[in-house]
Amino acid sequence: MLTWIMALFLSGCHTGQQPTVEDNKAAAESADVSDEVRGVAEATLGKGAEIVAKGNLAQNGREQILVVNRFTREAAASAGGANPSVIFVTRAAVLEQNAGKWTEVLLCDEHLKNSNGYLGGSTAARANGWRLEFRQDAGEGLGMKFTPAEGFNAVGVNTAQSSEQKYPTFDVRWNKKAKRYQSFDQSHERYLNEVPSLETPESVLR
Repeated sequence: MLTWIMALFLSGCHTGQQPTVEDNKAAAESADVSDEVRGVAEATLGKGAEIVAKGNLAQNGREQILVVNRFTREAAASAGGANPSVIFVTRAAVLEQNAGKWTEVLLCDEHLKNSNGYLGGSTAARANGWRLEFRQDAGEGLGMKFTPAEGFNAVGVNTAQSSEQKYPTFDVRWNKKAKRYQSFDQSHERYLNEVPSLETPESVLR
Protein backbone atom coordinates (compact mmCIF):
# COMPACT_ATOMS: atom_id res chain seq x y z
CA MET A 1 0.00 0.00 0.00
CA LEU A 2 2.82 2.36 0.95
CA THR A 3 4.62 1.61 -2.32
CA TRP A 4 1.50 2.45 -4.34
CA ILE A 5 1.05 5.77 -2.54
CA MET A 6 4.68 6.77 -3.14
CA ALA A 7 4.40 5.91 -6.85
CA LEU A 8 1.25 8.00 -7.17
CA PHE A 9 2.94 10.94 -5.41
CA LEU A 10 6.03 10.82 -7.65
CA SER A 11 3.98 10.61 -10.85
CA GLY A 12 2.01 13.66 -9.76
CA CYS A 13 5.22 15.66 -9.35
CA HIS A 14 6.11 15.17 -13.03
CA THR A 15 2.73 15.69 -14.69
CA GLY A 16 3.34 19.39 -15.43
CA GLN A 17 5.94 20.32 -18.02
CA GLN A 18 8.92 21.87 -16.28
CA PRO A 19 10.33 25.11 -17.72
CA THR A 20 13.65 24.66 -19.47
CA VAL A 21 16.77 26.72 -18.89
CA GLU A 22 16.16 28.42 -22.26
CA ASP A 23 12.60 29.33 -21.24
CA ASN A 24 13.79 30.86 -17.98
CA LYS A 25 16.53 32.82 -19.77
CA ALA A 26 14.14 34.15 -22.42
CA ALA A 27 11.63 35.21 -19.76
CA ALA A 28 14.35 36.98 -17.76
CA GLU A 29 15.61 38.87 -20.82
CA SER A 30 12.08 39.87 -21.79
CA ALA A 31 11.31 41.16 -18.31
CA ASP A 32 14.60 43.04 -18.24
CA VAL A 33 13.39 45.52 -20.88
CA SER A 34 10.36 47.63 -20.04
CA ASP A 35 7.55 48.38 -22.47
CA GLU A 36 8.64 52.02 -22.47
CA VAL A 37 12.16 51.15 -23.60
CA ARG A 38 10.86 48.78 -26.28
CA GLY A 39 8.52 51.51 -27.48
CA VAL A 40 11.35 54.03 -27.73
CA ALA A 41 13.49 51.54 -29.67
CA GLU A 42 10.67 50.82 -32.13
CA ALA A 43 9.89 54.53 -32.51
CA THR A 44 13.49 55.01 -33.62
CA LEU A 45 14.20 52.03 -35.87
CA GLY A 46 10.79 50.47 -36.44
CA LYS A 47 9.25 47.12 -35.48
CA GLY A 48 12.44 45.28 -36.37
CA ALA A 49 14.41 47.18 -33.71
CA GLU A 50 16.50 45.02 -31.41
CA ILE A 51 18.10 46.20 -28.17
CA VAL A 52 21.56 44.64 -27.93
CA ALA A 53 22.98 46.63 -25.01
CA LYS A 54 21.56 48.80 -22.26
CA GLY A 55 22.51 50.45 -19.01
CA ASN A 56 25.02 53.12 -18.09
CA LEU A 57 26.77 52.55 -21.42
CA ALA A 58 28.68 55.83 -21.51
CA GLN A 59 29.60 55.76 -17.82
CA ASN A 60 27.92 59.16 -17.48
CA GLY A 61 25.24 58.14 -15.00
CA ARG A 62 22.41 58.03 -17.57
CA GLU A 63 20.50 55.10 -19.00
CA GLN A 64 21.37 54.37 -22.61
CA ILE A 65 20.37 51.64 -25.06
CA LEU A 66 22.07 50.43 -28.23
CA VAL A 67 19.40 49.59 -30.81
CA VAL A 68 19.97 47.93 -34.18
CA ASN A 69 18.27 46.66 -37.30
CA ARG A 70 20.03 43.48 -38.36
CA PHE A 71 20.35 42.49 -42.02
CA THR A 72 18.36 39.28 -41.59
CA ARG A 73 17.94 36.61 -38.96
CA GLU A 74 20.10 34.29 -41.07
CA ALA A 75 22.88 36.84 -41.30
CA ALA A 76 22.58 37.52 -37.58
CA ALA A 77 23.08 33.84 -36.82
CA SER A 78 26.28 33.51 -38.85
CA ALA A 79 27.91 36.92 -38.79
CA GLY A 80 29.31 36.92 -35.30
CA GLY A 81 30.37 33.29 -35.11
CA ALA A 82 31.71 32.66 -31.65
CA ASN A 83 31.60 36.37 -30.83
CA PRO A 84 27.98 37.49 -30.22
CA SER A 85 29.08 41.14 -30.01
CA VAL A 86 29.82 41.20 -33.76
CA ILE A 87 26.70 41.72 -35.87
CA PHE A 88 25.77 43.06 -39.30
CA VAL A 89 23.27 45.92 -39.26
CA THR A 90 21.50 48.21 -41.68
CA ARG A 91 20.96 50.85 -39.00
CA ALA A 92 21.93 51.45 -35.40
CA ALA A 93 21.31 54.11 -32.78
CA VAL A 94 22.23 54.93 -29.22
CA LEU A 95 19.41 56.49 -27.20
CA GLU A 96 19.84 58.23 -23.85
CA GLN A 97 17.31 58.97 -21.13
CA ASN A 98 17.67 62.37 -19.52
CA ALA A 99 15.09 64.03 -17.25
CA GLY A 100 12.47 61.50 -18.27
CA LYS A 101 12.98 62.02 -22.03
CA TRP A 102 14.75 59.78 -24.52
CA THR A 103 17.14 61.44 -26.97
CA GLU A 104 19.04 60.02 -29.93
CA VAL A 105 22.75 60.66 -29.28
CA LEU A 106 24.23 58.52 -32.07
CA LEU A 107 22.81 57.43 -35.42
CA CYS A 108 24.24 54.99 -37.92
CA ASP A 109 22.40 54.73 -41.23
CA GLU A 110 24.31 55.39 -44.45
CA HIS A 111 26.65 57.56 -42.41
CA LEU A 112 27.74 57.94 -38.78
CA LYS A 113 26.29 60.97 -37.01
CA ASN A 114 25.89 62.51 -33.58
CA SER A 115 24.11 65.66 -32.43
CA ASN A 116 26.79 67.88 -34.02
CA GLY A 117 26.87 66.26 -37.48
CA TYR A 118 28.89 63.59 -39.27
CA LEU A 119 31.55 61.88 -37.19
CA GLY A 120 35.09 63.00 -37.98
CA GLY A 121 36.85 60.93 -40.63
CA SER A 122 33.67 59.15 -41.71
CA THR A 123 32.23 61.58 -44.26
CA ALA A 124 33.75 59.70 -47.22
CA ALA A 125 32.26 56.41 -46.04
CA ARG A 126 28.75 55.73 -47.24
CA ALA A 127 27.40 52.24 -46.59
CA ASN A 128 24.19 50.32 -47.10
CA GLY A 129 25.09 48.23 -44.07
CA TRP A 130 27.72 47.91 -41.39
CA ARG A 131 29.67 45.32 -39.48
CA LEU A 132 29.26 46.44 -35.89
CA GLU A 133 31.47 45.19 -33.10
CA PHE A 134 30.65 46.47 -29.64
CA ARG A 135 32.09 45.90 -26.19
CA GLN A 136 31.28 47.30 -22.77
CA ASP A 137 34.30 48.24 -20.67
CA ALA A 138 33.89 48.91 -16.95
CA GLY A 139 36.18 51.93 -17.13
CA GLU A 140 35.78 53.33 -20.65
CA GLY A 141 32.15 52.44 -21.29
CA LEU A 142 30.67 51.27 -24.57
CA GLY A 143 33.09 50.93 -27.46
CA MET A 144 31.82 50.43 -31.02
CA LYS A 145 33.63 49.65 -34.25
CA PHE A 146 31.80 50.31 -37.52
CA THR A 147 33.07 48.86 -40.81
CA PRO A 148 31.15 49.08 -44.12
CA ALA A 149 29.64 45.65 -44.72
CA GLU A 150 30.72 45.67 -48.38
CA GLY A 151 34.16 44.59 -47.20
CA PHE A 152 32.87 41.25 -45.94
CA ASN A 153 31.36 38.18 -47.56
CA ALA A 154 28.13 36.39 -46.63
CA VAL A 155 29.62 34.71 -43.57
CA GLY A 156 31.31 37.82 -42.26
CA VAL A 157 34.87 37.13 -43.45
CA ASN A 158 37.08 39.98 -44.63
CA THR A 159 37.27 39.51 -48.40
CA ALA A 160 40.70 41.00 -49.04
CA GLN A 161 43.66 42.55 -47.28
CA SER A 162 43.19 45.76 -49.24
CA SER A 163 39.65 46.06 -47.85
CA GLU A 164 41.09 47.56 -44.68
CA GLN A 165 41.99 50.63 -46.72
CA LYS A 166 38.94 50.59 -48.97
CA TYR A 167 36.55 49.88 -46.10
CA PRO A 168 38.07 51.49 -42.99
CA THR A 169 36.88 50.78 -39.47
CA PHE A 170 35.63 53.67 -37.34
CA ASP A 171 36.21 53.38 -33.61
CA VAL A 172 33.48 55.25 -31.71
CA ARG A 173 33.36 55.96 -27.98
CA TRP A 174 31.85 58.46 -25.56
CA ASN A 175 34.05 61.52 -25.19
CA LYS A 176 33.70 62.46 -21.53
CA LYS A 177 34.93 66.01 -22.14
CA ALA A 178 32.71 66.73 -25.14
CA LYS A 179 29.86 64.67 -23.63
CA ARG A 180 28.95 62.90 -26.85
CA TYR A 181 29.96 59.93 -28.99
CA GLN A 182 32.85 60.71 -31.31
CA SER A 183 35.28 58.82 -33.53
CA PHE A 184 39.00 58.35 -32.86
CA ASP A 185 41.79 59.20 -35.24
CA GLN A 186 43.82 56.31 -36.66
CA SER A 187 46.38 56.52 -33.88
CA HIS A 188 43.61 56.34 -31.23
CA GLU A 189 45.19 59.28 -29.45
CA ARG A 190 42.49 61.91 -29.88
CA TYR A 191 38.85 62.35 -30.79
CA LEU A 192 37.95 63.85 -34.16
CA ASN A 193 35.66 66.85 -34.51
CA GLU A 194 32.43 66.44 -36.42
CA VAL A 195 31.65 67.86 -39.83
CA PRO A 196 28.47 69.96 -39.44
CA SER A 197 25.52 69.27 -41.70
CA LEU A 198 22.14 70.83 -42.33
CA GLU A 199 20.45 67.91 -40.62
CA THR A 200 20.71 67.17 -36.95
CA PRO A 201 20.19 63.50 -35.95
CA GLU A 202 19.38 64.38 -32.36
CA SER A 203 15.65 64.36 -31.73
CA VAL A 204 13.58 64.07 -28.60
CA LEU A 205 11.53 60.89 -28.86
CA ARG A 206 9.54 60.98 -25.65
